Amino acid sequence: MRYLISLIPVLPLAGFLILAFVGKRLNKVSAGVIACGTVFSAFILSLIVFMNANGNPTFENGMTITLFDWISVGSFRATFSFLIDPLSLVFLLVITGVGFLIHLYSVGYMKEDEGYNRYFSYLNLFIFFMTLLVLGNNFLLMFVGWEGVGFCSYLLIGFWFKNSAYNDAAVKAFVMNRIGDLGFLLGIILIFITFGSIEYASVFAQAGQMQPGGFVIIAITLLLFLGAIGKSAQIPLYTWLPDAMAGPTPVSALIHAATMVTAGIYMIARTNILYTMAPLTLQIIAGIGIATALLGATIGLVQNDIKKVLAYSTVSQLGLMFLALGVGAYNAAVFHVVTHAFFKALLFLGAGSVIHALHGEQDIRRMGGLRKLMPVTWLAFLIASIAISGIPPFAGFFSKDEILMHVYASNPMLWVLAVLCSVLTAFYVFRLFFLTFSGEYRGDPATIGHLHKTPMSMSGPLIVLAVLSAVGGLIGIPELFSGGNLLGQFLSPVFGQSALHLHLPALSHEVEYVLIGISVVVALLAVLFAMYLYAYRKEVSVTESSALRPVHNFVYHKYYVDELYQTLITKPLQWLGDKTYRILELKVVDGVVEWIGRFVVMCGKSLRLIQNGESGIYLLAMVVAIIVLIVTANF
Repeated sequence: MRYLISLIPVLPLAGFLILAFVGKRLNKVSAGVIACGTVFSAFILSLIVFMNANGNPTFENGMTITLFDWISVGSFRATFSFLIDPLSLVFLLVITGVGFLIHLYSVGYMKEDEGYNRYFSYLNLFIFFMTLLVLGNNFLLMFVGWEGVGFCSYLLIGFWFKNSAYNDAAVKAFVMNRIGDLGFLLGIILIFITFGSIEYASVFAQAGQMQPGGFVIIAITLLLFLGAIGKSAQIPLYTWLPDAMAGPTPVSALIHAATMVTAGIYMIARTNILYTMAPLTLQIIAGIGIATALLGATIGLVQNDIKKVLAYSTVSQLGLMFLALGVGAYNAAVFHVVTHAFFKALLFLGAGSVIHALHGEQDIRRMGGLRKLMPVTWLAFLIASIAISGIPPFAGFFSKDEILMHVYASNPMLWVLAVLCSVLTAFYVFRLFFLTFSGEYRGDPATIGHLHKTPMSMSGPLIVLAVLSAVGGLIGIPELFSGGNLLGQFLSPVFGQSALHLHLPALSHEVEYVLIGISVVVALLAVLFAMYLYAYRKEVSVTESSALRPVHNFVYHKYYVDELYQTLITKPLQWLGDKTYRILELKVVDGVVEWIGRFVVMCGKSLRLIQNGESGIYLLAMVVAIIVLIVTANF
């Protein structure tokens, strides 16, 4: 078993190394087989480990596999070791499973791209670092994976590097993630100073004995949360995620659905006992989470780029996950990570199929009538839209319902805002769906006449993800519906200690039925309203009236947050850099260097005068030097 677990990250890494060093000699078929085969093999190994771990007390309590001693300096020691427990297994299955489907989809989507082999090498490296992140048994190894996925996201977002706008988007993602990562690194340093270790087991055992609400534990959790804010695109470091759409659409699915943006959720879930001991931090997380959820949902209402709508949907859904974490519902947050991976990957890959068929068109106002032309994509997109809207019995209903239950038990006002977010989600997703697939085609007739066919390598992953989006929620059926919540039971060893400290209130079944009824009814009303506007009335925009236009423009331009950052942060820093260059660099640093040079030249010219070739001068210099030595020797 130790060997199999070690192979899970090694296989994607091997695929990357092969493609990176001999990729130019391989044809596209071979490159695709290597890339997909290594990730699929990692998924099969993860599945084998999962089947052996389920019900095994050794795995439930966490099994550590130490490969070698990594760093040992003074009292600091870090091993290169893996932790296999229910939480890491769930994330491994999602990363490798959904990651493989995205790899397979990419075979058809990127077939004509000249950077095909390079693209797959980046994808494999991304999967490697993500598996390293969730398998690491200490904070330093998690940080290596954390930084690795950030680096790979830079490569993938800027994959078409000849486009300067895409490069700018990649740099923006890289820089904003570094801001959060600095907080994460400071948090790890403070953990070592406080606990004398960075190994999970040692840190968590000591943290569980601490007094809740202490200054140090709050400082640690806030610093770690800063890293999660950057990686998982929360306010105020969320603006990089919509710009990440610059990369190929499968990259968007990989980053948004199954891997990078869920890293922050995983980190907080992994360190749940630290956050349980810091109730103030949990309140901050809940506040930022619901604010981000509403911000992303409102912006998604008015976007016209098919990928931008889904990007802000991801921002919103991540906000809901952080809201769940903030109220101590760690199980619910992880559950929504799983279901979100299914339906959000499906939405992005469905959008990719539409973009591929329409020769790169992304404006939903120039689409329409694609239902008959793309029936598989239409059905897959419909299933994903129902799932993300939280309508039973699809996957999103069960995970979102669990979040809403815990939020209501913690704070009814937060529940109202979360339900509002769900309503907005249902509306903008079905706005996207109806504008894309219903009515008549509104774009260039020449495009619809030469529609690109969707190959099986792209349709296959859509079908699999559609099935998972439809039935994936069954792993978490609550007791309310005579279910055992299999996922909750599986994860209970990881979150058991936190549950003892949190004392989460339980709701009666009657209250739960009422809350479910409200959330489902309002979601259905939102869907019907979207159908009325965009399928029946065939509206393209509902902002033609002068009363709504100012509000629409304000939200459409994303509340001008990017412009605000540009004005308050970017331009002042550029001005400071320019002044520093002109004054400090050119006048002070260069001036000192030039003065030193002139001084040396002046000294050389002066000394050159005594080197005139006359022996009398040399004899005089020798005599004077001897006299000086004799005189000074007496002192």
